[in-house]
Amino acid sequence: MPELAETYACVPSTERGRGILISGDPKSNKVLYTNGRSVIILDLNNPLNVSVYGEHAYPATVARFSPNGEWVASADVSGTVRIWGAYNDHVLKKEFKVLSGRIDDLQWSPDGMRIVACGDGKGKSLVRAFMWDSGTNVGEFDGHSRRVLSCAFKPTRPFRIVTCGEDFLVNFYEGPPFKFKQSHRDHANFVNCVRYSPDGSKFISVSSDKKGIIFDGKTAEKIGELSSEDPHKGSIYAASWSPEGKQVLTVSADKTAKVWDISEDGSGKLKKTLTCSGSGGVDDMLVGCLWQNDHLVTVSLGGTISIFSASNLEKSPLQLSGHMKNITSLAVLKSDPKCILSGSYDGLIVKWVQGLGYSGKLQRKENSQIKCFAAAEEEIVTSGFDNKIWRISLHGDQCGDGDSVDIGSQPKDLSLALLSPELALVTTDSGVVMLRCTKVVSTINLGFAVTASVVAPDGSEAIVGGQDGKLHVFSIVGDTLKEEAVLEKHRGAITVIRYSPDFSMFASGDANREAIVWDRVSREVKLKNMLYHTARINCLAWSPNNSMVATGSLDTCVIIYEVDKPASSRMTIKGAHLGGVYALAFTDEHSVVSSGEDACVRVWKLTPQ
Repeated sequence: MPELAETYACVPSTERGRGILISGDPKSNKVLYTNGRSVIILDLNNPLNVSVYGEHAYPATVARFSPNGEWVASADVSGTVRIWGAYNDHVLKKEFKVLSGRIDDLQWSPDGMRIVACGDGKGKSLVRAFMWDSGTNVGEFDGHSRRVLSCAFKPTRPFRIVTCGEDFLVNFYEGPPFKFKQSHRDHANFVNCVRYSPDGSKFISVSSDKKGIIFDGKTAEKIGELSSEDPHKGSIYAASWSPEGKQVLTVSADKTAKVWDISEDGSGKLKKTLTCSGSGGVDDMLVGCLWQNDHLVTVSLGGTISIFSASNLEKSPLQLSGHMKNITSLAVLKSDPKCILSGSYDGLIVKWVQGLGYSGKLQRKENSQIKCFAAAEEEIVTSGFDNKIWRISLHGDQCGDGDSVDIGSQPKDLSLALLSPELALVTTDSGVVMLRCTKVVSTINLGFAVTASVVAPDGSEAIVGGQDGKLHVFSIVGDTLKEEAVLEKHRGAITVIRYSPDFSMFASGDANREAIVWDRVSREVKLKNMLYHTARINCLAWSPNNSMVATGSLDTCVIIYEVDKPASSRMTIKGAHLGGVYALAFTDEHSVVSSGEDACVRVWKLTPQ
C-alpha cells in the first residue's frame, strides 16, 4: 500500500497590510500556522516533519498549542473554534461557535482551562473568554468599537486579559469573571499585536504607527517604549518575547526584524537588526514572528519562513519556502529524478529535492501567471493567461533569458515532444497550434471544442481530446495534422491524455471520473473499468517502467492502477490533498509525487502488493 514518505509544506497565508500570528510549543519545538482550510504543524528541528489538520469548514486564521502541549485550539473566518489533539489522528475534542465573524487571535489561560478569542464581531461581541470544556462565558468584554486584532492572557496569577485592535485602543480586563478595568489610547494607528512576557510582569503592544509600548503586567500602567534610535520605518505587525523575558523580537513592513533588550524599568534598547536576503520587492515585508527556544522565526509577505539562531544572531538564517496557492503542475527532470519542480498559478516555480525538501525558487525575469507548465532537459515552457508561450532556459537553479510567442488565443493545454523538445503542441478553445522553438508553424482549426492534447515523444503523432469525450488521433506530417482515427469510449469531456514512456500505450481521463488505458498500435482498450474516483480526473502519470498509471482527482484521492492487472486491484490514497489533486508525477518505479489545492507537495512510496 502507498505510504506517505515526505511532505513539502505550504507556506502561511498572508495578506497585504495585516500581520499574521504564528505560535509554537516550546517543549517539542513545533510551530503552528494556517493556509486556507489547513492548519500546519511544522517541526523546526526537521522541516520535513510536517503534520496537517484539515477539518475546518472555512479558511483557518490562527492556531495555538495548549500550555501542556497536548491540545491545539484553532479558529476560522466563520468564528468557530475547534479543539483537537496535537498528536496522531488529531481527534476532535470540542467545537464552539465563539464570534459571529472572523477570529484573528486566541490564547489559552496558563492553567489550560480557559480560552480567550477576539476578532470581528459583525455587530455582536468582539472578544469572548470561555471554558475550554463547556464553552460557558467567563466575563464581559466591553470597550472596543472595531475589530480586535490581538489578545493576551497573563501567564501568572492574578489572571488578566489584555486586548488591542483597530480602534487604536489597548484594553485591560481583570478577572475571572473578567470585566473591563481600563483603556489606553497611546497608539495613533491600528494596534496589531499585544503579548505578555513569560513571567507576566510586563506586556508589549505594537502598532502600525511604528511604535512599541511596554506596560506593567499587573496594573497596566505605561512604563516604557521601544527606543527611537534606529526605529522601525514601517508598521510593526507582530512581537514575540524571548523565553526568559528580557528581550523582544519585532517584525515590520520595512522588511526588517529587530531584537530589543528590555530593561527592568521597561525601556527597550535596540540590540540587533535582522535582514533577510530577498528580491527586494513587497514580498519581503515581514508580517509574523515567533521566538521559540533558540529559534527566531520570521514570516514574510511572500510566505518565506526564515529561522535565525538566538545564540548567534550573526549567522545567516535557514530559509524555508514553498507555495501559498494551488499547485497546478509538477515536473521531474530526467537528468536528476530526485529533483522536482512545482508551479502554482500565481507564477511561482519552486525546486524541491527528495530527502532535503525546499531547494530554492526559480526566479524568472518575466514573473507572469502560469496556467500550463512543462519541463524538458535544459528548459521550461510555460503558458499564462496573456496568450503567450514562454521558453526559458534552465541552468541549475537559475533561469536564463526567455523567448515568448503570442499564439492569439488562450492556451488550454501544453505538450512537448520529449525526444525533440523544440516541437510543442498547444491547444486552444477550437483547435491546436504547433510551435517549433518559438515560431508558430501552423494554427489548425479542428472544428470541435478541444479540451486536452498530447504529442508523441518523437513528434510523429498527436492525440486531441474534445468536450464531447472523443479522442482524435492525428499523424503529424510536416507541419500539418492528418486524422487517423476517432476513439469513442469516454462519457465526459477529456481532461488529460498521456503517452506511456515507451510509447506503446496511452491513457486518458475525463470529467466524468473515468480513466482508460489504450494500446497505441491497435487502438484497442487495454485497461477498462477505471471508475473509482467520485469526481473529475485532473491529472494522470505513468511510471517510468510503463507498468503503472496513477490518476488524481477533484475528490482528493490518488489511485494507482497496474496495467497488467484488473482495475479492481488498485491502490488508493484517500485524502491526498485537501480540495483536490491537480498534478502527479513518478520519480522512480516506487515513488509518486502529488500536489494540489492545499499548496503542499507529497511524495508517496509504493510497496507492490
